[in-house]
Amino acid sequence: MEYIISKREVEKRVSEIGKSMDKTGMDALYLASKANISYLTNFFFIPTERPIAAIVKSNGEKILIVPRLEVEHAEKYSYADRILWYPEYPDEKHPMKWISEYIEEEGLSHGKIGYDVDGYGHVFGYRGKRLSEYLPNTKFRYARDLVEQARVIKSYEEIRLLRESSRWTKYVHQLLQEYSRPGISEDEVEHRASLEATLKMAETLRDKYLAVGWIVGAKAGFRGQIGIHSYYPHSLPRHTILEEGDILVTGAGASVSGYSVELERTMFLGKPSRDTSKYFDLMLKAQKLALDHLSPGTKCSDVDKAVRKFYKEKGLYDYWRHHTGHGIGLDYHEAPFLDVGDDTILVEGMVLTIEPGIYVPGLGGFRHSDTVLITGDGYEFLTDYPRDIDDLTIL
Repeated sequence: MEYIISKREVEKRVSEIGKSMDKTGMDALYLASKANISYLTNFFFIPTERPIAAIVKSNGEKILIVPRLEVEHAEKYSYADRILWYPEYPDEKHPMKWISEYIEEEGLSHGKIGYDVDGYGHVFGYRGKRLSEYLPNTKFRYARDLVEQARVIKSYEEIRLLRESSRWTKYVHQLLQEYSRPGISEDEVEHRASLEATLKMAETLRDKYLAVGWIVGAKAGFRGQIGIHSYYPHSLPRHTILEEGDILVTGAGASVSGYSVELERTMFLGKPSRDTSKYFDLMLKAQKLALDHLSPGTKCSDVDKAVRKFYKEKGLYDYWRHHTGHGIGLDYHEAPFLDVGDDTILVEGMVLTIEPGIYVPGLGGFRHSDTVLITGDGYEFLTDYPRDIDDLTIL
């Protein structure tokens, strides 16, 4: 059994995108975002200063434009119908000039083209004109949401990959919890757990999936959120030696052909104090409240409003730092967002993280993150991992 998005799935995506293009009179769609390119061609690559782009024509044809060094890679692994290439960046002729000339050759220079990026992003020192500057007679339209909106609802194949990701994510987190002991550095715990899980994953799934994405294999760690530093929602590793009494805020994921879930837990090295137990319990209640509000037809903003109301009622708003959750899939963070500023309606097939946190100065941070699938009558845990304080206390 393979865990790779099928060519049939990609063709279905392109067909659906094509319907939206027809409604707006687009002749083609130009994509320079890595995730969007992967979504419509199944081509995964390492972004560098060398632009990579995809053109999806209204007839469904998929064209990849890559630097010379990626040609064989794209030919072997992508579902593109054609591969076009340019020599190098910046080279004697700039890549954006090559791309504009290819667009002219395709007969699109006087047409309507939607885009997610007008040219290319500022990656690794890239510099260049916008694509629209090379094609003055083309009618360009910002159409990033055309693909990103399609990515919001996960297909059967995507959910299948996310379920497999969850299996390895839970496994690597179990190892992280098992190896967390006073006197050991965060580096040793993280690398030992991640290496062991990745090797097991490779042994089990070799040739059955693509090792691509923002995580390669299975990975778990603390991201520096240890002890007092658990207070910082996005801390950085500090080569900390774990100590008795530490709060440990974890993070884990496993990329299966570019898709990964997110699992985070608050753990304790030794018996938690009265204060840490108190805030852990409040965090757990905030997460449960968010989960209880998940159902098709509910606004994302209403889920976050309910959680923020809880913070205010419990006198916790000074300890609030971020929204309740976000979409996840090909990217670590995707739309929609469980935030008061996002009125997107929850729909069956969405996959979201649920992660309200509490951050107390001088004490630490408290956050669980679970990835859930919106179902016809509510939600389903994809990351079904112990959540109670007793299960997460390491004695």
